Amino acid sequence: MAAEQARLTEDAQGVKPWKKWGPYMAERQWSTVREDYSSDGNCWEYFPHDDARSRAYRWGEDGLLGITDSECRLCLALCLWNEKDPILKERLFGLTGNEGNHGEDVKELYYYLDSLPTHAYMSGLYKYPHKAYPYDHIVAENKYRTKLDPEYELLDTGVFDDGNYWDIHAEFCKENPEDILIRYTISNRGTEKARIHVLPTLWFRNMWSWGQLCDAHVAEKPSLQETQHGIVETEHKSLGSYTWELGPDQSGDAPEVLFTENETNYKRIFHLENSSPYVKDAMHRALLFGENFAANPAKEGTKCAAHYILEIPGGEEFVIKVRLHEKSQGPPREDMFSVSGFDNVFTERKKETDEFYDEVIVCKDPQEYLVTRQAYAGLLWSKQFYHYVIEEWLSGDQGQPPPPVAHSKVRNSEWRHLYNKDVISMPDKWEYPWYASWDLAFHMIPFASIDIEFCKQQLLLFLREWYMHPNGQIPAYEFAFSDVNPPVHAYAVLKIYKASGDCSENRDKVFLARCFQKLALNFTWWVNRKDPEGLNIFQGGFLGLDNIGVFDRSKPLPTGGRLAQADGTAWMAFFCELMVEFSLILSGRDEIYADMASKFFEHFVYIMDAINYGVAQLWDEEDGFYYDSIIADDGTHTPLKIRSMVGMVPLFSSLVLWDSESKKHPGFYERTQWFLNNRKGLSSKTKIIQRARSPSSGENHEEQAIMLSLVTKEQLINILKYLLDEEEFLSPYGIRSLSKYHEKHPFTFTIGSETYTVKYDPGESHTNMFGGNSNWRGPIWLPMNYMIVENLERYDTFFGDSLKVECPTGSGNYMRLGEVSRELSRRLANVVLPDEDGHRPCHGGDERYAKDPHWKDLVLFYEYFDGETGRGCGASHQTGWSALLVNFLRSVNRRNLIVDNATAMINVQP
Repeated sequence: MAAEQARLTEDAQGVKPWKKWGPYMAERQWSTVREDYSSDGNCWEYFPHDDARSRAYRWGEDGLLGITDSECRLCLALCLWNEKDPILKERLFGLTGNEGNHGEDVKELYYYLDSLPTHAYMSGLYKYPHKAYPYDHIVAENKYRTKLDPEYELLDTGVFDDGNYWDIHAEFCKENPEDILIRYTISNRGTEKARIHVLPTLWFRNMWSWGQLCDAHVAEKPSLQETQHGIVETEHKSLGSYTWELGPDQSGDAPEVLFTENETNYKRIFHLENSSPYVKDAMHRALLFGENFAANPAKEGTKCAAHYILEIPGGEEFVIKVRLHEKSQGPPREDMFSVSGFDNVFTERKKETDEFYDEVIVCKDPQEYLVTRQAYAGLLWSKQFYHYVIEEWLSGDQGQPPPPVAHSKVRNSEWRHLYNKDVISMPDKWEYPWYASWDLAFHMIPFASIDIEFCKQQLLLFLREWYMHPNGQIPAYEFAFSDVNPPVHAYAVLKIYKASGDCSENRDKVFLARCFQKLALNFTWWVNRKDPEGLNIFQGGFLGLDNIGVFDRSKPLPTGGRLAQADGTAWMAFFCELMVEFSLILSGRDEIYADMASKFFEHFVYIMDAINYGVAQLWDEEDGFYYDSIIADDGTHTPLKIRSMVGMVPLFSSLVLWDSESKKHPGFYERTQWFLNNRKGLSSKTKIIQRARSPSSGENHEEQAIMLSLVTKEQLINILKYLLDEEEFLSPYGIRSLSKYHEKHPFTFTIGSETYTVKYDPGESHTNMFGGNSNWRGPIWLPMNYMIVENLERYDTFFGDSLKVECPTGSGNYMRLGEVSRELSRRLANVVLPDEDGHRPCHGGDERYAKDPHWKDLVLFYEYFDGETGRGCGASHQTGWSALLVNFLRSVNRRNLIVDNATAMINVQP
């Protein structure tokens, strides 16, 4: 671990820029909001996949197994052709939201295998069929299918059934921060000799065609030029000079290099004349149509590709070596691709990667170790350079025709201050190649074990003035920055703070204080905007849970009145608790923070009173569960009795304050006691869970503690009866987002002639719903399961043996809540672990992933999982929050709890 830790330290201190180069390229830049200049905001149709090979992007780049610098100036990725496809394979193909029967979906087979946090070593795999890729067939079949049908995937087409395909294994390592060695291993998995064209491609992102001078270097066009056979020199005003050197092909000589410009083919796309004969799709035209004149014979431009033509017998492989280095940092020419100067560097970096993860990963079972390592690889490969300047995007570019007037009003016009130009952790670089703030908060929890400084930088970034709105709102996601996500940013900040040191004295309080100031603004935004009547009952739109309700919670209710949300209200109580803990930690630096702790404590108690006994009556005493409620204009309320994840969010509030710790802050302690004894505005039923702690070694008295929780012990027991019932929420693979009860008993709500229905769907939704392609009506979602697992551990530490529940409900098997937590962790981990026959539930029973040696060790981390079978659904590479599986595997291996003495909040260590 020492070598990689040294690199992380050098990068953090600005000594050496080890993270300057990495996998920061998107896997889909086409059909994104940033590239959409339409009048109706239909980004899926404005810039389709078919345009991507011919049209220069404005805000980023995409590529196959690619790398780029941290500002996405110079890019390197693969291009492939099997001599049967109608286009070159330059980027991953998939269906747009309008084409898929369950929304957008990538239709490719690719896997993240390994990476160090500095990307000093990286490894990825792409599977490419010998047969023609079935583009049209996939589109047509998915168009034909309905919501009741499964998605039609690439494996369903049969192009891999005969075993004739290529494994393209891309490996990257760094000799130094700006000397990058690349090794492409091209393996023919078929039985017969086959031919493939492999074109490693180097190009500059087009920043010179738009007429904007927002960056000092955009006015000057960069250049690529072949100076010797197999050697390309690059020049860029801000990036500097690099050399790209190409290893030999099968003949032993360097390959031919084709050159063009990374500029739009206006003739093909817009039926206008091109200013230059050399445009973005030149390689496509030269190889597929024999238009050799499409490439620049002068061997210069802004895009080039080395053309390797390989004939490989069945079962054999060929290795392509290339190297990209800052002009002054490369080795002598004779060592460029030698065993000592190339292969040995890979050997050393791979050894260092093993050493790093052997220390990080606590799971020693081979399968658990493999899954954990690929989860970390997915997290690291999913970092992406994200560039989006709203003011420029709305106004259009000086060097281009102005966008339609309606474009400026389609979306995000209230975010003109937003200026994003950073490497950010993405949910999924194909399906979600844009950040989502609540996703990112959960990404940071597993990320903390491998790169704590990156976590701190990411969380601070979203609180900076060029991200956070002046009114205090944190941007949600690209499609609608003003949508409301759960306020989990504070939660992630606290987790990362606690992971920053082994005890309070060694933790980064400066980071915590910087975040606290901005989070206080965000808290105020929530109070002012999402509780307009001051009832301490909050509404937050869909709150990231997309379609979990009967109505679209981001729009006005068809009934009139307003929706009081059990989850929105509970999330705010959770936010209060976090801010109490922040304040008490920071009061050691400045006593004024203790005053803030009192403020957030009081707010929590008001919310607790409102959610349980307020006008909305969100707690249903008869059912023993929390529900959303419609509050009519006349003050009457109608509960929406849907047993869903909405009713579990109140469990997430569980802050323990021991008297001995509270008394270290006498002002806070005194105000707390006065408030509890004298505040007459609260319901007489309002209670904060309390108990006496038994004397421990060295103590001669019992100590009182209070737990800030929205639920009493009795309410907790009632909710857990549903949570742990296998006919309700408890699946073999975790906690469902909607009770299975609603499979046979759908919830219906009728208004006039219109009936609204919520029915349990264990996988993809069977109905058109608000919230895109995500289904919260049954499947298992890992972030919410993580919150449940963690809080059960906290409740267990508080209640101990005094609270045991049946698990599963009705089984007669009673467990402490900590044991329940670990049972849930075990079920969740089983989603990605092979059974005795080698099948991982996430792969849906495909025999290749169970038996074939070239497939069985590959793991996909899906967006969510079928509530009955564990099959992966939604985005296939959402290793962001699905990397939380790492924590479930760790929980299964050991009871990893710490008690933070600063505030005595029991916390599951990330």
